[in-house]
Amino acid sequence: MTTELDHLKRLAGQGRLSRRDFLGRAAALGVSAAFAGTLADKAFAQTPVKGGHLKAGLQGGESSNVLDPALNLSQVNFSFGKCWGELLVELNPDGSLANRIAEEIGASDDAKTWTMKIRKGIEFHDGKTVTPEDVVATLERHSDEKSKSAALGILQGIDQMKAGNDEVVITLKEPNADFPYLMADYHLVIQPNGGKDNPNAGISAGPYKVTVNEPGVRYGGEKFANYWQGDKLGHAAQVEIVVINDPTARSSALQGGQVHMINRVEPKIVDLIKRVPGVTIQTVSGRGFYPFNMFCDTAPFDNNDLRMALKLAMDREELLEKILRGYGEVGNDFPINRAYPLFSDDIEQRKFDPEKAAEYYKKSGHSGSILLRTSDVAFPGAVDAAQLYQQSCAKAGIKIDIKREPGDGYWSEVWNKQPFSLSYWGGRPTQDQMYSTAYISSADWNDTRWKRPEFDKMVIAARAELDHDKRKKLYRDMGLMMRDEGGLLVPFFNQYIDATGKGVEGWVANPAQEMCGGYALSMCWLAA
Repeated sequence: MTTELDHLKRLAGQGRLSRRDFLGRAAALGVSAAFAGTLADKAFAQTPVKGGHLKAGLQGGESSNVLDPALNLSQVNFSFGKCWGELLVELNPDGSLANRIAEEIGASDDAKTWTMKIRKGIEFHDGKTVTPEDVVATLERHSDEKSKSAALGILQGIDQMKAGNDEVVITLKEPNADFPYLMADYHLVIQPNGGKDNPNAGISAGPYKVTVNEPGVRYGGEKFANYWQGDKLGHAAQVEIVVINDPTARSSALQGGQVHMINRVEPKIVDLIKRVPGVTIQTVSGRGFYPFNMFCDTAPFDNNDLRMALKLAMDREELLEKILRGYGEVGNDFPINRAYPLFSDDIEQRKFDPEKAAEYYKKSGHSGSILLRTSDVAFPGAVDAAQLYQQSCAKAGIKIDIKREPGDGYWSEVWNKQPFSLSYWGGRPTQDQMYSTAYISSADWNDTRWKRPEFDKMVIAARAELDHDKRKKLYRDMGLMMRDEGGLLVPFFNQYIDATGKGVEGWVANPAQEMCGGYALSMCWLAA
């Protein structure tokens, strides 16, 4: 309930919710009238302060990064894209959708035809008006089979698109009740002519215009005077992201006042950071997880007996305790947890079993060491996690060699390129989107190379199934298949742990992603 109340307070503070509506929605959440009144007083007193220079120190930037939203790989691209980019819809903290460029979205009875009414009067940074044709062009570019877009997998169900009369009509190959949620994918930034002319121009309709683009170093934006919701987002006159991949340097920059907010606070130093005057730790649970990825089409991981040995040799409870310090929950080798609708909680939890792992390892016929690649930028504590895993594997007679890779280049040269490495996923709004983005055969971000036609058919069948119970069963079967046959090792689902410095207000935790779902620089302000 805390997340929902934070969302209501943000809406109230930004003038998007009346006091009467605030009290009504708080009551619906089970809040007493007296407490709701106190919350309302605080929420409506939190008026955004305009102006100033808001700075974030973030992990997840590389010298090879580009502005093209289709190629957004890591946290810096993600957060900066939310500063200058605008989407059709956005995911609220309570899981509902907020209409952005798409003012309304409606469906036919069979959920195959979707009509999006495009909001009038929204302006691109270059002065042109956003049109339905720009929307279609954007979706065309990302859904092109030759596209490098990470959104390709979720758009393959589109059959036809048509623009006209302030609307975009999309016809799907199969019914999909979750279609509007797909449009919230952060890669689908609406650009002039869809970005076909110059996807790296950094031009969209977001609250900030790009002024600085120094990949791997820093990024900057200035307030876009004609932003369509200038009274709601984009309070600072200027925003800046400084790339600080080293966790110690990042926390030092916050404590020293060089930046106002940071991402990825390491769990092991949370208690220390809490003691720093003026610093606030911001945490939220969600769908994010930190996986160990194996390429199922590359030896020795093309042998499922070996993959099972490596899964059984993982001590998840130890990893949760020593790496996340309790800021998360154990995973079960598929990318879905209880935060998702239609999650089946009766799937048996895999446990550490070195004896059984040794049996599967012997059955696999493999001998010799196995190379695991990791880096500080994979996730907080990733190097220590690899070392703990090395020790638990040794108890099963499995020798793991660890290669610590540099942060710069990890997402372009190691992740999705090397056959066994550590990574992170932010999760997605729906199970269909998570599976379609990373685990169907044709997904560009299939970072386990698990390509199973029968699994692909199940994804399509679940997408089209409108019966709740039948759909839930399909997702359960998919989870079991991936858990027992896939190339995904999921030790835990993480909490997002960010931190803000003195004077930062307007923060609203979002289970969808870190840094207020990526909008921290746009929605926060500096107190006068």
